[in-house]
Amino acid sequence: MEKKYDLLIVGAGLYGAVVAQKAVQAGMRVLVLEKRGQVGGNLYTEEIEGIQVHRYGAHIFHTNNEQVWQYINQFASFNRYTNSPIANYKGEIYNMPFNMNTFNKMWGVITPAQAMAEIERQRAAHRVEDPQNLEEQAINLVGVDIYEKLVRGYTEKQWGRPCSQLPAFIIRRLPLRFTYDNNYFNALYQGIPVGGYTAMVQKLLAGAQVLLNTDYLKDKEGWNEKAKKVVYTGPIDAYFGYQLGALAYRSVRFETEVLDMENYQGNAVVNYTDSETPYTRIIEHKHFEFGTQPRTVISREYSAEWKPGDEPYYPVNDQENSALYQQYADLAAGQDKVVFGGRLGSYRYYDMDQVIAEALAVCENLVEAGKTVRKNK
Repeated sequence: MEKKYDLLIVGAGLYGAVVAQKAVQAGMRVLVLEKRGQVGGNLYTEEIEGIQVHRYGAHIFHTNNEQVWQYINQFASFNRYTNSPIANYKGEIYNMPFNMNTFNKMWGVITPAQAMAEIERQRAAHRVEDPQNLEEQAINLVGVDIYEKLVRGYTEKQWGRPCSQLPAFIIRRLPLRFTYDNNYFNALYQGIPVGGYTAMVQKLLAGAQVLLNTDYLKDKEGWNEKAKKVVYTGPIDAYFGYQLGALAYRSVRFETEVLDMENYQGNAVVNYTDSETPYTRIIEHKHFEFGTQPRTVISREYSAEWKPGDEPYYPVNDQENSALYQQYADLAAGQDKVVFGGRLGSYRYYDMDQVIAEALAVCENLVEAGKTVRKNK
């Protein structure tokens, strides 16, 4: 059978969209299959009450990679939004990341030297030479007060188990900033696309044929016959029919509602770090774009154990799952026709700029390979 397409891309999220854009630009015939009813993957935004609502959780673009920044600015104009989340611990408000505003609120200290001394005092009083769990590791890093108020409850909700039962390596560092700067990412470039992420992804996909509500895995071999090369961005274990077992993820559930008020919480992101509040955070979407609409939209986020049928969000990169992923990666390496990529295909958490950088690198190889094939015909 003659191949109708040069490239089949499975998944219309950011990774697949960037690959599609570069392939179309190189003159390749591209087909994109998307299981959901819309493009954008977890970046998908939809307009409600004139507000761009992040349907699958907050996404703030940030990078120090100038090549990536210049590339993505071809498809969107970014506003000046700077991520400055706050933490709500039983009604007490703290700045994040942990900085001098945080330390002043917690202990009344004013100078960096005072803050350093208090943190070191708490570290020394509870230091464990060889931390065996996340709790011991976190206290070693930031002391007891910050751990109890701003780390423990949030982390236990996020992972669904006590910190004393979580491996120490989950938290390798907890940034402490001895300045009064509330900029969470501290990146050179940062912002939100004006008009939302969906419009940006649609521009990336221009020129490719896109089929929505299409499950590639239901007829994998049939779809593969339609293209010379395949880029697969779905779960790597699902591609192989879970033959070695299922990889573990954490999932997220959202409760979104429209409120008949102009301003609900005064900030785009508020984390709830106590154990009693069932959700991990509340997003007020209008603040991402400095909205002045008369009503507002909020989303409460609940962390949950992943089960088949749920959207997998965060890979559980413990030793057991990392070893299982490596076995799947070995299987993937034997697939000459299929390239695995993105968050699910690589079983790792990516920031958006990392997704774009990896996709651009993969594109160079795909485009060069396509040129070689056409030249040899």
